[in-house]
Amino acid sequence: MQIEGSVALVTGANRGLGKAYAAALLAAGCARVYAGARDPSAVTDPKLVPVRLDVTKPDEIAQAASQCSDVNLLINNAGVMHSSPMLAEGSETAMRAEMEVNVFGVLGMTRAFAPILKRNGGGAVVNVLSVVSWFTLPINATYCASKHAALAVTEGARIELKQQGTRVLGVHAGYIDTDMTAGLTQPKTSPQQVAERTLEAL
Repeated sequence: MQIEGSVALVTGANRGLGKAYAAALLAAGCARVYAGARDPSAVTDPKLVPVRLDVTKPDEIAQAASQCSDVNLLINNAGVMHSSPMLAEGSETAMRAEMEVNVFGVLGMTRAFAPILKRNGGGAVVNVLSVVSWFTLPINATYCASKHAALAVTEGARIELKQQGTRVLGVHAGYIDTDMTAGLTQPKTSPQQVAERTLEAL
């Protein structure tokens, strides 16, 4: 896919990896970059188009689809992690919250934008997954479960959207140097590198 001249929407674009994606898209010559955020005022780059978007709210997804009808690249970046072991107290609450954003949010956005992408020539969907979509870490097992499910959503969408010419990519990153991993001391990849590699893959 040619990034230059394209129109993109990034969810969770006000910080971390989402902010890096938005910056990388602008640097690559995107004609317009919509920056989805629960609080649009948190999007401070004047070159971005802020969009109120909580991916757990169907009405906000629908409004974003109406506002961003020229999109041909959707980056489902918004995500949450509650660092809960599977059998810990409160793990069900943690998993439900993670599933709402990491799974149902991705599904809702993809379903809403699939017809838009089709009208605009096919384009692409990028889902930010994780290496833990392939295995489970005890320290954040509920998050791992949500990323396992998000991988299934990604693969299912890839099969269904192939006929309309929409590519579906999964990003299987390790630790990224963002707020989500601030308390970890393991080696981390910069969000800028993840964003740049994603655009190379596209």
